[in-house]
Amino acid sequence: MRLHLHLVSDSTGETLESVAKAGLAQFEDVETIKHFWPLVRSKGHLDRVLMDIAKRPGLVLFTLVSGEMRTHLEARCRAMGLPAVGVLDPVIEGLQTVLGQRAAARPGRQHQMDEAYFRRVAAIDYTMNHDDGQGADNWEEADILLIGVSRTSKTPTSIYLANRGFKTANLPLVPTSRPPEQLFRLSKPMVVGLTTNPDRLVQVRRNPLLSLAQAPETAYVDMDVVTKEVAAARRLCADNNWPVIDVSRRSIEETAAAIINLYNERAETHANGSAA
Repeated sequence: MRLHLHLVSDSTGETLESVAKAGLAQFEDVETIKHFWPLVRSKGHLDRVLMDIAKRPGLVLFTLVSGEMRTHLEARCRAMGLPAVGVLDPVIEGLQTVLGQRAAARPGRQHQMDEAYFRRVAAIDYTMNHDDGQGADNWEEADILLIGVSRTSKTPTSIYLANRGFKTANLPLVPTSRPPEQLFRLSKPMVVGLTTNPDRLVQVRRNPLLSLAQAPETAYVDMDVVTKEVAAARRLCADNNWPVIDVSRRSIEETAAAIINLYNERAETHANGSAA
């Protein structure tokens, strides 16, 4: 089945993208053609979008805070016999009920250049400069330090966490060398080990070698060597009471969510300890 999916937003459209992706993941055998319409803030712009929707009819998802714009979009979609869904409506209605106040109808308020925005920018800058074991002398400034053997998703997870506002460093564990001493003296950052199933790790490591026409049979992809490498990394974490997350069947987002949960639990424990 083919679906034309129109995402209409008066801001960046990131919320729509996330909701659409989560919803579509529940359906199989659907060929989705996305039409992305961000920063729609005038009736003239909206009319141009509606003209395109009429040519390629499908489901319309929208986030528009202007009542006039919403009414216009919904009326035109009804006239065309197309469903139009305001994805934030149930959330905003629930918040209005609980908080006892009306929502401020201003687009893109979640993207303001406020303290949280600049904290996220600083986190991204720090993370990019502390990838792959770099900058060990100021790891103490990190919120999170990820360790693990090669190809356990440390870098992409670090970048994802940085986008959530966490200064994240990462360190590859190499069988032939001891980690830097700075790792064992850290007090502020939460150190988390990332591990994976040796079978899967061998497959992940072998693919780049094959694509680069390099010799696929090396210690880097030898099952016995890799199994010992993973076991040694786990022992290192156990000896230092560092939590370990198995990324074998987790997406980057799921791994990051688990790390953030650990971080919040740690922060809560420290806060309760200080209060006592």
